[in-house]
Order: sequence, then C-alpha cells, then structure tokens
Amino acid sequence: MKKNFVKLIAIVCLSTSLFAFAVNTKKRVDPERDKLLLELLTFVIQKGHYNPAVIDDNFSKGVYKDYIAALDPSKRFFLQSDINEFSKYELELDDQLNNKDLIFFNLTYDRLMFRMEESKKIFKDILSTPFDYKIEEDFDVNYDKAAYAKNTAELKDRWRKQIKISTLSALTDKQKVEEAEKIKNPNYVSKSDLDLEKETRESSLKSLNESFGFMNDLKREDWFALYINSIMSQFDPHTSYFAPEEKERFDVSMSGKFEGIGAQLQKKNNYVEVSELIFGGPAWRGKQLEKGDLIIKVAQSNGVPEDVVGMRLSDVIKKIKGQKGSEVRLTVKKADGTIQVVPIIRDIVEIEETYVKSSLVEKNGLKYGIIYLPKFYKDLENIEGDGRDAAKDIAIEVDRLKKADVNGIVLDVRDDGGGSLATVVDIAGLFIKDGPIVQVKSGDKKEILYDTDKKIEWDGPLVIMVNEFSASASEILAAAIQDYKRGIIVGSKQTYGKGTVQRVLDLNQYVQNSTLGDLGALKLTIQKFYRIDGGSTQLEGVRSDVVMPDRYEYLKMRERDEAHAMSWDKIDAAPYTVWNDNAKFDQAIANSRKRISENFQFNLIEENAKWIDSRSNDNTYSLNIDKFRVEQNEIDAIAKKYQPIVDYKNDLNFTSLPYELEGMNIDPSLKEKRERWHESLSKDIYVEEALNVLDDLQPRLIVKHNMPEFKKGKLVKS
Repeated sequence: MKKNFVKLIAIVCLSTSLFAFAVNTKKRVDPERDKLLLELLTFVIQKGHYNPAVIDDNFSKGVYKDYIAALDPSKRFFLQSDINEFSKYELELDDQLNNKDLIFFNLTYDRLMFRMEESKKIFKDILSTPFDYKIEEDFDVNYDKAAYAKNTAELKDRWRKQIKISTLSALTDKQKVEEAEKIKNPNYVSKSDLDLEKETRESSLKSLNESFGFMNDLKREDWFALYINSIMSQFDPHTSYFAPEEKERFDVSMSGKFEGIGAQLQKKNNYVEVSELIFGGPAWRGKQLEKGDLIIKVAQSNGVPEDVVGMRLSDVIKKIKGQKGSEVRLTVKKADGTIQVVPIIRDIVEIEETYVKSSLVEKNGLKYGIIYLPKFYKDLENIEGDGRDAAKDIAIEVDRLKKADVNGIVLDVRDDGGGSLATVVDIAGLFIKDGPIVQVKSGDKKEILYDTDKKIEWDGPLVIMVNEFSASASEILAAAIQDYKRGIIVGSKQTYGKGTVQRVLDLNQYVQNSTLGDLGALKLTIQKFYRIDGGSTQLEGVRSDVVMPDRYEYLKMRERDEAHAMSWDKIDAAPYTVWNDNAKFDQAIANSRKRISENFQFNLIEENAKWIDSRSNDNTYSLNIDKFRVEQNEIDAIAKKYQPIVDYKNDLNFTSLPYELEGMNIDPSLKEKRERWHESLSKDIYVEEALNVLDDLQPRLIVKHNMPEFKKGKLVKS
C-alpha cells in the first residue's frame, strides 16, 4: 500500500502540467487563488483517484443539485426566480470547471448573501408579534419535496411556518412543565400562556441570531469550499477538499493532540468564553484560567494585546494556538467582573477522550475486560514514531487486562468511523499469530497487508462489538477477526459499508513560490480494500455473527444510501489459516440468538425500530395548538411503551483498572468521565449480551471419572 501511494505522489510530482501552477503567482488575488485551486484539484483527482468520474453534463447536473441543496437545504433563502436563473448553468458546470470559470459560484454566492440579509429582517419581523395558534393550518417539514417560494410573500409565509412549528413545540413543552409543577405543588403560581408564548419567541429569536451570527462569521472562502466539495463528492462520498482550518481539525482528530493552551472555547454573544479546561494541559496546570472566563484580548508573549471582542471564534483560536514553548497572554474577564492577564506557556495537549479506554467487570464469578476504541488514531505528523498510536495503546490495555486475570475481552468499535489503515493491521495482529489482515487494490494491482509478528497479545475468548456506524478500519478489523474465526462479531445487522482507502494530500507541496496562502488539502480515494476471503466490505459492510436489534436499523444512514457510493465487487482470497480454537463458536452464537429472540428488551427495541421507520414519512404537522397537542399526546402515549429501553439497567458493576484509579486521585474530571462511562455501560444491553457470549466461550472444567488424569488429581478442559 505504501508503495502504491509513493507511485501516486510520483505521478503527480513529475507532471509538467502541475508545475505550471507555479508561474506568475506573486500578483494573484483571491479569484486567481480560486482558479488555481480548481485547476490543481481537478488535475490531482483525475490522476490519483481510484476510479475518477467522467466530467461531463451528468457530472455537471450532480454538482448543481448537491451545491444548491447544500446552500439552502430548507429552501428558506432562494426564490424560484433565483433557481430559474441558476438552472441556466446546470449543464455548464463541467465546462466551467475545465475553464476555471467562477461565474456560477460568484452568482450564487452574491445572491445568497443578499437573501440572507433579507431573511434577517423577515424572521425578526415575524418574531416581533405573538403567533395565533388557533387558526387552522399545517406545515410539511419534508424540504426535499417542497417547491421554492414563488415570491417574497410566499417566502415570508414559509419562514413564519418554520418558526411557528418550532415555537409551538416549545410552548406545549413549557405548558406540560407548568402543569407538572402545579400537580407537584398546588401553591405553585403558574406562568400564563401569554408569558410562555413570549418566552418561546424570545428563545427562537436568540437561536436564529446565533445561527446567523455563525453564518456571518463564514468567509467567502468557506462558501467556496462548499462549492468545491459539491464537485469532489461526485467522485465518491469520501473524496473531499479540506480548507486550511478543516485540515488542522482533521489532523487533531487523527492524532488526538495539538499544540496550544488546552482549553475548549465557545462563542458567547460577542465574546469568546472558556467552556472547559483539558486535564493536564497548560491552562489546567497554570490554575489561573477558569471555566466561564471571557477572553477580551490576546497578546503574543510581550507583544501588544489585540482586542478580540466581536472577532470570529476561529480567528481567536488561531491567535491563541501556537508552538510548544511559546507564550500567549490572555486578558480575561472573570465571573466577578474583574479583569486579569493570564500568561500561559503553550504545550502539547492530548484530548483524552480520543484514546482507548478499558474497564473491568465481573459476571458469573469470572472477570472480563471491555476495551473501547473510538478511532483508529495515529500521529501521522510524528516522524520519530513515538506519537500516540491506537495499536500501541490497545496492546497496553490488553496487557493490563491480562495482569488483572480477565477471562475474556470485548473490543467495542461501535460508532468508530475508522482511521489509519496501518494501525488496524497492527491491532488485528494482536489477536492472531501471523498472516494476512486485509487486501488493498489500486487499479489492476493488488497488495496484501500482513501481520508479520508471531506474538499473540491475547489468545483467549474475544468478542468484537459493531453497529451501523462502525466503518472503514473498524470493518477491516471485524472482517479479519470473522474470517479467521478468531472471535465473534456482535451488533447491528451490518456495519456501515465503507470499503475504500483515502489519503490526505497537502496541496501546498505542489505549488512553488505562491503568495496565495495556505491552499488546504485533498482527501482522495486511492484504493479499495477487501477481506482476506476476497469479498469487499463496500456497501455490504460486515454482517454480525449475532445480530442484535437496533432502534435505527431501518433508517437510511449507511454507505449504500449515498448518491455516489462506489460499487461492491470481489477479488481472489488470500491464503490464511483459520483459528483452531473455535469449537464453541457455533454453540455460543446459537445460544445468543436464542437469548435475544426470547428477551423482552430486545423485542421491544425491534418493535421500536419499526415504529421509528414508520414515522419517517410523517412530515406534516398541524399548527393549530389543540390539534398539535392531540398529535403529540398520541405520539407520547406510544413512546411511553418504549420507555423501558431508556430506563434499562443491567446488574453488572464496571470498574476502572488500578492505574486509572490512581489517576483519578489527582484528576477529578477523569473520575467524573469514567463514572459517566461506567453508568452508560450499566445501561447497555448490547454490552451485557456481548459478555454473555464471552461466558459461552469459556473453557469449562469437567471431571472425567474413568480417566487416569482424574485419578492423578488433574482436571481436563472441554
């Protein structure tokens, strides 16, 4: 795989066309930057994509459809006249792309900015007077099928109904709270419906102002990135352009660390507020910055403080972040109104929740370990190789669990969207002796990625937990464990179904002497991966050995539901040897299926899933308060039937490993986080059934009376 990626880079780097991009860039202005970006992206994607789409009229129609939908998903900005004007370009976007023409983008961007300004006046005017909830009218929230407003009057009415459905829902909720308070305390003085109605409008106005404030913070280049990604998505759902800030966020998500002060920030009116301090980070260690502080000014070391009130959140974050060892000085307003200057030396900050964590649990006199892997992370920037790596961390957790004398391990990759391909190969290798883990195909060439380390970190009973959001690397791991019959896969009917490999290419490396600033990066699909049995996980995902009912099973949220998803196919199997200690698998699977079929809770989850699916087409709501209440009461009555799903609690007690218990003594936030996790595990019927499967996989000790081993006082494992 690494070899193939090197070839891709070579193809791109050696192209004379590409280096033409370096000519005469000193005097370019932003439109020229956009044209350069389009040219660069088009060239790289055509040369490097696994199966590049043909850029023709059909391609153009796809870009047009996706882009307009992304600009105005609820159809509350554009009029039909705008769409009529835009549609003239529907079949021309392929030509505009080839010619680096920005006419369509400029037209839509300028029109959107104009319509957004109009909309601010519209919603403020609507929310200035009370709603009449007694009139007979309804609203269809299926925006995909809705037509665009024919004129401004129709658009205003759509805004009115969109806001009204929101405030009506909030009003009826508030009325229920007031009624409950009155029942609880007869002396309680209830708020009037007029007061409650006013509160809902004020809350809605605040929410819309914040939403538009966020959109106002977006720059033209952010909207251009949206246009570019409408182009990129035509190739496949996972090829995308990263603007510079997005690339930085992607790197943080992959490595789980960044250089900065270790504080989570959020916008609060015109201020930036400290919402949380990350344990172990510079701000936490300094003990001067506190949750709730409002940042007023930012200075670099002894530099002049810069006022950041009213500044975009992303721009403030840029000023606060910086290289390890450098100093930043924050002028903050404390909760008591005092102003302080807080100096902080920047350092490496690790986001603890990105990383692997494990727990112990006892069941039927046996001890088990649960390892949760949120992402197949790997510090790709650390060339020394000593950065955080999920494979190394899993190995450490397995070793800790072995020292705790566990009898089995559950590896939970639910909601794990994937990550590093090299990392998943290493993780799978922890549970087998050696052999192929995954096959990777680029064009006509196939490569098999092997675990070459004969050491097995864990050879005992193993269960892998998956769900419909387990994707990519999670699916490689589950597929390999399943093909080797090394462990049992439990969870949703099938996983997400992403069987493609992406690489992130820094676009700046291909442009010489540019003064146009950071061009961002391209996440490009360059390969497909296959199970060692030859089947692709693309679209099909990995089918669980034990299927557990899922509330969201019937909703369209997997790869197969994406418009431009690549197809499924199959290649030759790789030679591999099935795990020889799986005699109990069939019985364990049969036992689990029987338990699930007879379990009230699982049957209720299945019934709830079908009800949720049946409601997915109920898109029309009455805006008459009496009818709305009746509709909501009917829904609430049905929903009460499914309340036991939320209220469920198993009888298991989950505890942290000794090393973590020590850490909790100095980090109260870690203790709080683990307690929350353990509480969620104690309410998780899926984890409970995974442990039941581990129970069924246990080698039971039996006495064979007529055997010499018994006479010698020995026991024989069945």
